[in-house]
Amino acid sequence: MKKQTVLVLFGGISNEYDVSLRSAVSIIENLDRGRFEAVPVGITRTGRWLKFDGPAELIAKDRWQEGAVRCILSPDRHTGGLLVGEPDGAVTVLPVDVIFPAVHGQNCEDGALQGLMELSGIPYVGSPVTASAVCFDKEFTHIIAERHGIPMARWLSAVRGEDPAAVSKRIEESFGYPVFVKPANSGSSVGVSRAKGPEELPAALERALREDWKALVEEEIAGREVECAVTGNLATRAPTVGEIACGEGFYDYDSKYISDGAAKLYIPARISGAQTDEIRSLAQKVYRALGCRGYSRVDFFALADGRVLLNEINTLPGFTSISMYPKMMMSSGISYPELLSELIDLAIEAKKEGSAHG
Repeated sequence: MKKQTVLVLFGGISNEYDVSLRSAVSIIENLDRGRFEAVPVGITRTGRWLKFDGPAELIAKDRWQEGAVRCILSPDRHTGGLLVGEPDGAVTVLPVDVIFPAVHGQNCEDGALQGLMELSGIPYVGSPVTASAVCFDKEFTHIIAERHGIPMARWLSAVRGEDPAAVSKRIEESFGYPVFVKPANSGSSVGVSRAKGPEELPAALERALREDWKALVEEEIAGREVECAVTGNLATRAPTVGEIACGEGFYDYDSKYISDGAAKLYIPARISGAQTDEIRSLAQKVYRALGCRGYSRVDFFALADGRVLLNEINTLPGFTSISMYPKMMMSSGISYPELLSELIDLAIEAKKEGSAHG
């Protein structure tokens, strides 16, 4: 059987560039070599596309640009792949069967890249344009989830240039302090901080609004931080729930990717069976309501009184060796290579059925 060519896309103009490199290495090293041939393509921090033919460890070291050649994904559906610039100046076409975007953050999972992949006509792993955009924007996620009856923390939004004193007044009238302030469009907890009172709000807003023009302000919730892996297109499954336990503070970027031992992961989560069942049900409900496909990680708070509240949804969660999505799926009995194969099969299925991608 002829192997399928899988374009593994990584990097990007994003504050999650480094995380993307780690995800790409894990994916490349675990693809089923009997079925797939990986074609690594990186996007530099300045937006240049390069086809990389070297060892995966150079991606991890961010040295993958060495010897890589210029390329671009063609938006012309008759091309069906990459346009590759050869050293002699010629341009050749490299056919691609499916795209696996190992990218995160702005310009990568917010619908922008999905638009280009959609135009190419090539099946791609993950959610389509609209779902990617609304899930990446936390305000839109909240609006749609509320419309579908998904319980969440109380929240409000603020925009760049708005008077922090006016925002503080709205907070005090709506739910009070302490609060968490997040960029509306960002991931991996970049730009997120906690404000205990009005005096800490200006700095929290400034930090969030460096990453995006809009910030989400949420009431602080005292509960366990839990996550649910959802996989599928129109038919979905959510086999397990995991928990993140931080000693102090919250699960920020350093806790996720830098500080060893800063957070402990529990799979399954240390919550009741009733809460687990509700989270699995709500995760699939919001996944379908937002139009997700392929896979997503849906984050919740599990409260001591038995309630569960949606936190956010990530349509292209990290695929590093320590990332929660693959860990949760593997805990349900599927191996890492089997998971990758399933996600690729789902992308091809969605394309054939027209259920996700055009």
